[in-house]
Amino acid sequence: MTANAIVFIGITIIFGAAAVLAWFGMGQLALSGSGALERDGIGRGRRAPAWSLADSEGNVHSSPPAGGTLQLLLFADHSLKSFPSVLDGLRQLTDVESTDVESTDLEIVVVTRGPGEGAAELLGRLGLRSLPVLAGSPRLYGQYNVRVMPFAIFVGSDGLVRASSLVNHDWQLVKLCQIAAIPPAEDGPGAARRRRAFGLAV
Repeated sequence: MTANAIVFIGITIIFGAAAVLAWFGMGQLALSGSGALERDGIGRGRRAPAWSLADSEGNVHSSPPAGGTLQLLLFADHSLKSFPSVLDGLRQLTDVESTDVESTDLEIVVVTRGPGEGAAELLGRLGLRSLPVLAGSPRLYGQYNVRVMPFAIFVGSDGLVRASSLVNHDWQLVKLCQIAAIPPAEDGPGAARRRRAFGLAV
């Protein structure tokens, strides 16, 4: 009788452990799939966090931007060197004529998850020294719901998110900038579907 009870308890423990592992596995799958990445960032038309941070040269930058400026927050670090197409996109955005964006001003800031010296040095070597690098934090990344990099979020001077997406290519940055130039209030029927067709979670 005692031996049977021990075997029964052992089998129960094994099945219980298997159920717990399966539960954690499903949770991990939900967090790492493409559907989860589409939920990263902040949705278009929602309010972005407000903050002020000094860049690597001591100049203070704020979000939301002032005076009608459109602001691109690029969440990235020195690993940007692995995304040459994104760097090409940043170069295009610094040349307003190449973007076909009617908005007059675009402020680009790179926000790191920690100390930003490595990213600032990299951008300087690649001819993008003019881009300010802000030392962010895991908490700030969490406020923007950013888990993976490079991630782009455009914020208007009204404090509302204009576009938000993981970026791997120059055309994605340019297309996001064009979408961001359109105020959320002007979104028409099917706008979200058209953005998804471009592979943009905005």
